[in-house]
Amino acid sequence: MQNFWKKFQSPRNLIIFESAARLGSFTRAAEELAIQQPSVSAAIRQLEDTLGTVLFVRAHRNVTLTAAGARLFAGVSRSLSGLEAAITATQELGRNLHVTLSTSSAFSYYWMMPRLSAFHTIHPQIDLRLQTSDRDVDLNVENISLGIRVGNGNWAGHEAAKIADEIIYPVAHPRVMQSARNLRSIPNLMNERLIHLEEPIRERPTWSDWFAHHDIPNRDIHAGLRLNDYALVLQAAVSGEGFAFGWDHIVRNLLERGLLLARKDWAWNTGRGVYLVWARDKPLSAQAIDVRDWIIGVSDFPNDQGRSSSI
Repeated sequence: MQNFWKKFQSPRNLIIFESAARLGSFTRAAEELAIQQPSVSAAIRQLEDTLGTVLFVRAHRNVTLTAAGARLFAGVSRSLSGLEAAITATQELGRNLHVTLSTSSAFSYYWMMPRLSAFHTIHPQIDLRLQTSDRDVDLNVENISLGIRVGNGNWAGHEAAKIADEIIYPVAHPRVMQSARNLRSIPNLMNERLIHLEEPIRERPTWSDWFAHHDIPNRDIHAGLRLNDYALVLQAAVSGEGFAFGWDHIVRNLLERGLLLARKDWAWNTGRGVYLVWARDKPLSAQAIDVRDWIIGVSDFPNDQGRSSSI
């Protein structure tokens, strides 16, 4: 590289040469580069003098490469293309220091928030943005790097890594749990005030599904508080409004803090999972890869044994 700069103190002449060779005209090269045509001619003469060889055969209206010129053009064109790609990649890196994770409000608040401090300690340079939604967004259309979904792990065009099993059990404020009447058997829970989740778009299990799993005859259990966001459901439970569904991966922090009590002996593993997903055909930035790997690392499946993909 040091010898290169001794021969070519500026890459300007090589850039002008590439344009003239590609367009086959000094005039069109001048127009493309927004300079005067005599400047193109002078730059080519300087380059030929430096190399000690003729690069173009001049005609009245156009120019053609000599054998030496064709060889130089191949190398210069390849090098400039590589330089352009490197510059573009560097610009993209600068633009993509932020990473967007699409989640439900409950996942953001109860799963991500308690872990954010640890994340920022490890990755202080990454601007992690949590985008909450009441639906599973299209990552490609909305230009979102990562998302959290509940299901069987198969979503067309996506890679998925399981971060938790979907396990559900009843939870309630300690006062509500302790004052409940005769909870020695599951059917008696129907006599308590239940908090219902009614998400408008996502399909989620209901109290009827939970009782059916435990072979409890279906009956009218629709009385009680009805909310359309799980974060509100949990806040209502913490406030003592009744019994709520406790998705295990979400409520652990509330249980550890003593804000809720749980009947884990009545747990229902639905067979589904909670997955981190990303688009297969859209490469993740280095920052998004760091976020993905960190989430997997602090999940219930840190060895990524739940990784799956679907076409």
